[in-house]
Parts: sequence; C-alpha cells; structure tokens
Amino acid sequence: MENIEKAADLLDAGKNDEALSLLKKTEKTASEQELFSIMEIYYDWGFLEEGIALALQFTANYPGEGEFLVLLSDMYIELGKDEEALQSLNKVSSQDPFYMESLLISADLYQSQGLFEVSEQKLLEGKEIAPDEIVIDFALAELLFSIGGANRAIPFYEKVWKETTEMNGIEIADRLAESHASLGHFDEALQYFEQLDTNHPDTLFKHGLTAVQQNRFDIAIPMWEKVIELDPYYHTVYSELAQALEQEGRIQEAYDTIQQGLSQDEYNKEIYITAAEIALKLGKDSEAFSYLQDAISLDFEYQEAIMMLVGLYKEREQFEDVIKLLEDIIDLGANSPLYLWELAQAYEENEQFAEALKAYDKAYDGLAHDSEFLKAYGYFLTEEGLFKKAIPVFEAYMKLEPMDEEILMFVERLKSENE
Repeated sequence: MENIEKAADLLDAGKNDEALSLLKKTEKTASEQELFSIMEIYYDWGFLEEGIALALQFTANYPGEGEFLVLLSDMYIELGKDEEALQSLNKVSSQDPFYMESLLISADLYQSQGLFEVSEQKLLEGKEIAPDEIVIDFALAELLFSIGGANRAIPFYEKVWKETTEMNGIEIADRLAESHASLGHFDEALQYFEQLDTNHPDTLFKHGLTAVQQNRFDIAIPMWEKVIELDPYYHTVYSELAQALEQEGRIQEAYDTIQQGLSQDEYNKEIYITAAEIALKLGKDSEAFSYLQDAISLDFEYQEAIMMLVGLYKEREQFEDVIKLLEDIIDLGANSPLYLWELAQAYEENEQFAEALKAYDKAYDGLAHDSEFLKAYGYFLTEEGLFKKAIPVFEAYMKLEPMDEEILMFVERLKSENE
C-alpha cells in the first residue's frame, strides 16, 4: 500500500507519468485488495485503459460479480464504448446487490441510443424490485419527460416530490411545472413555479410564459424583468416582456424594452416585428417602417414582416412602394404565391393592368385552391374582358364555395353572354 499511497501523492503533484509507472510496477506483486485500490485510482484519474485491464482480471476471476461488472461498465462508458458497457451490465445477476444499479445504468445507455422502450422496460423492472425507490421514480419521470410523455411522467415526479424537492441537480417543482404547462394545465403549472426559489434565468423565463397563458401579466412582467437583471444577454426575453407591458397598457415602457432588446441582439429578425407593432401604437410610423425593412434585410423571405409592411403601404395607398418591395424580394428568390397576388393587386390599383394580369396568372398555380384569390382573379379577368378565361376560374371558385349564389348567377350570366 506504500507504493499506492506514494503514487497518489505523485498524481496530486501532477507527476502523472511517474505515478503511472509506479502503479504498473506495483501491480506485479500487489494483493487483490491492492489491485482493487489501483483500479480505483486508474478510474478516478482517467487511466481508463489500465483500469479496464484490471477490471477484466476481476471479472474473469469472479464471473458475474456485480461490483466489478458495474465498475467495468462505468469505464467503458467513459471511453464511449457503450456496447461493451451493456455487455458487462447484462452479465449482472438479478440476485446481485448491484443489479439495481446495473438496471439504472443500462436504462440510461439505452435512452442515449434512442431505445426508449427498452430503457423504460429496464426501469419498470427496477420498479418491481424496489417499488418505493424514488431513484427509479425519478429516472422513469425523466425518461418520459424527455420523450414528450408529460402525462405519464407527472405521477412519478409527484412521488419524488413527496420525498425531496431536488434530485441530481433537478428541481422537481420545475419539472412538474413544465410537465403541466406542456399539457395546458397552466394553473397547476403556476402553483409549482411559485414554489421555486430560484435565480435561474431559464426557469424564470418559463414561469413568465406560463403566467401569460393565464393572462397573469402581473406575474410575468417581474419575472422577465428579473431575467434581464440577471442576464442582459438573454435575448428572447425582451420581445416577450415588451408584449406583456403592451398588454398592460404600458406602451412607452414596452417601447423602451424593445429598444433595449435591439441593442442587445440586432440580428434577431423577430424582435423587429414587435418593435414595429409597438412603434405604431405610439404613432412612430416612420420607425415602424424602418423596423420592418430591417427585418426583411435580415431575411428577404421573412413573410410576417413582408406582409405587415405590405399592409402598412396599402393602408396608406402607397402602391408603388408595394410594387417595389415585392418586385425586389421576388427578384431575390422569394417565391410565395401570396407575394404575386399582392403584387397583382398593387399593379391593378396602379392601373398597370398588363403587369397585373401576368402576376395573377403566375399566382394562380400556387393559389388554385384559395377561394378568395379565385374570386378576385375572376373579377379581374372579367374587368379586362377576358370572359372565357374568367369562367373556369369562377367555376373553380364555386367548387370551393358552392353556396355563393351571387357568383353562381354572375357566372351563368357570363356563360349566356359568351355562348
């Protein structure tokens, strides 16, 4: 043991090569107890290949001995050799004191491989052996939670919650809150969030999101303000906080918050939408236009920003601006048929009827099942005197809206006049 203690001192001093050499030399004359101590040192200090070699000696001398098989599997896992680890764990007898630990490790490995059903089976087997063991309840809850089975995870989390508020660094109330929130049980989720005493920005952010689902902006706002205080670079919170302040009628505060968010994350296209909406409420129209243009400059296919800007231009009858915007983004490669329809309408309003017809024709391929488009397209064709082309468009519309008697009569009249 003297050499082993000396090797440990060498390791503490950072003399790893000397320590390893001494341990390898000591192995030759060491007793079993000493070999086990050496193996533990190898494991603790990351000399895994050396540790595995000793562990294999023990498993050969003591076949089926759970302690050695579990330790061997731990070292295999550290090296990323999951299959070898599972082979070792599968050799542990169900009567062995380490069998429960082998089930837990196996379940974790199967889960990491995406074999969730096998993982669950291992844990349920453990549950049968030790029905009151909350470690098993926690492992089952975590597995089910990770694969979207919150409804099944909740009873297991509740069992753990009765015994402890935290396990493996996980706040059980946080998991219960998230699980209930994912199922739409926002009132229950809030009750669990309120039991947490935390300064973790993620948890505070989720608390706020859940509160908003219950229209509890009075809860959400201070939560999100605390997030910013703790972490000013938590970019996603600014838009949420600004919208909550807006809902409470605190428009100027909302605008100040979104400005602060933009200063932290000028490349977040979504935040520009919120900024534009709040700016409009404050009568800052030019700023709103600018925010939307900035969002589109970040992503020329950002449909929400494009359609919002088109809507603002249309409200102000700025049809030339609509045309320029949509022509530019279509030239860049944006190919939504909605853009072509809006472009067609803008051309029509601008009395550029030939261009409008081309845009309507191009939009038709993507909007052939949109009744509102078909109706507008049919009327445009009629106004342009293209009656024979309009009739099948209206007939397609009638298949979608068979109860529209006004269009039915209009089409019959068109047919009779053009026979």
